[in-house]
Amino acid sequence: MADPLDAPLSSAQRSKIRRLSQPKEPEAGEEAGELNVVPYLDIIMNILIFVLASVSVTFVSSIDTTPPSIGGGKVRSELSSKALNLSAFITSQGISLKTSSGNIATGCQDVGSGVTVPKTGNDSHDFPALTACAKRLKGARPEFKEETQVTITANPGIDYKTIIDVMDALRSDAGEELFPEVHFGVAR
Repeated sequence: MADPLDAPLSSAQRSKIRRLSQPKEPEAGEEAGELNVVPYLDIIMNILIFVLASVSVTFVSSIDTTPPSIGGGKVRSELSSKALNLSAFITSQGISLKTSSGNIATGCQDVGSGVTVPKTGNDSHDFPALTACAKRLKGARPEFKEETQVTITANPGIDYKTIIDVMDALRSDAGEELFPEVHFGVAR
């Protein structure tokens, strides 16, 4: 008896074998190749470099101050009536100082009216004169030696740098502390 495997193939069978043996394009999802992640990594690196290049670095500094209590009356009520109670008013003409005795006159010599430390000829504030005046006021009486508080008030339009320079001028003089505790007042 003849072996069925040795039988000649029909034309339909030969056609099917030819069709199956021909290379064909795989359908979507059938491809078993590797995933190419290089383009994705290029995009991520470009975005990362752009973000790092566009980040701006800022340096923040802070100034330690003691804010007045709510209502403002509590800080003043705790001070004795014999205290200096120094206040500095920054105006466009200069800096006026006021104590519990009254306004300090021009030149820091006596109690009276006027701008205590007027602007200099080149239209800038005279911070060394302000420091000298504060030092003189602190040394006027023995009980003023313990004073550490000053209230600074600025008129509208006074720039921030001027306020900081006034604060620095009133805080210390060549290492000697004058008025390190700064409070801010409100100009009306």
